[in-house]
Amino acid sequence: MKAETESSPSGPSELTAFDSWRSLIISLYMTLVGYGVLVGIPVISTAWVTLLGFTEVEVGRVAGADLGGLSAGAIFTALIIAKTNRRLLVLAGIAIAVFANGLCTHYVDYDTVLWLRLAAGFGSGIYTATAVAALGARTNPAHAYNMMLFAFAFSQALEMQVLPKLSMDGIYWVFIACFLFTIPFINWIPKRAANKASTLEIDSSASSEAASDAEPTPVPAYLPWLCLTAIFITYINIGAYWTYIELAALDGNATPSWISQVLVWASFCSIVGCLFATLLSDRFGLARPLLVTLVMMSIIVGMLASGINDQKLLFSVFSFNLLWIFIDVYQMSTVANIDHSGKFAALMPGAQGLGQIVGPNLAASLLGMNLGYSAVFIMCACAAMTAMLLYSGMYIKLRRTLPALADAT
Repeated sequence: MKAETESSPSGPSELTAFDSWRSLIISLYMTLVGYGVLVGIPVISTAWVTLLGFTEVEVGRVAGADLGGLSAGAIFTALIIAKTNRRLLVLAGIAIAVFANGLCTHYVDYDTVLWLRLAAGFGSGIYTATAVAALGARTNPAHAYNMMLFAFAFSQALEMQVLPKLSMDGIYWVFIACFLFTIPFINWIPKRAANKASTLEIDSSASSEAASDAEPTPVPAYLPWLCLTAIFITYINIGAYWTYIELAALDGNATPSWISQVLVWASFCSIVGCLFATLLSDRFGLARPLLVTLVMMSIIVGMLASGINDQKLLFSVFSFNLLWIFIDVYQMSTVANIDHSGKFAALMPGAQGLGQIVGPNLAASLLGMNLGYSAVFIMCACAAMTAMLLYSGMYIKLRRTLPALADAT
């Protein structure tokens, strides 16, 4: 096994099929649909409780199965995407997701729904990973991911507004329709991966003589895996918090009508998050703002351990949505800077989904031990701080060995 991969200085980038507007539009649409359960999980979790009669512990298990299936589908896709027709991958993902969601309209018992949500998540993972890899294959993947997260602000607000008004079957049919809507535009998806190598720009401050004599900058092979591990840990926090925030608020002293409004309007913090994330990364790079953001995330989720009222809910949820976007922009852009092959980009939904398995299930276990929501939010804060420590170690080492990558924008 090679200890490191070679990358050469970046020259003018050649445009590929992934840089077309058709590829961009269909990929953005597919990410919004594929991440639909993740974005709408507070509302869906409440629907499982109120409409199907699931317990809080069962909700954590079902959410973990759904988002765990997303992870499994993404990992499966990453293994075969380089040699597989991407249009066929998307069609396979659609078929699995539609079939499983359709069966969910007929079966409502916990054991059956658990396995069906796992299958639906697997199909969604294939679908989503293909789209995320397509965005990562663009010549400017960081901007593509920023556009994706900007669009999430509106899709999240729409889900929070519309889904609570639907029956459980209605929610499933919305997902089915959104998946099927992709099929008429399947030819907009490029069939094969672009032939692009991972690159790292040599510091422009170096002399022209040094630049001309410089060897290709070695990028450690462990680096993208370390980033994926940090994404996984970060999403333990995000998964647990976002799955249980509405149920925790209802269990606390927050006003029910206030909770629904906060969840809708907080989604627009994502817009502010995208704008500021870009400005800060252009000024300070990706790593330093990410470290500060993770510390702030730990504080705003941990503050709910002492109880929830209307004011604390407003501050925490608004801040959470703002920081969530910051974290995603920085993490996804970091992976895109390291690797352009699409392999690790396709694995990002896998890392996110794996965190979404562990997070809700850890939270469900804590609730099952009667430790309450305070323990859940403390666990969330610890996960965010763990990711911060991991990135800190990586940043310190890169500052000594690859400063151009450590401070990349």
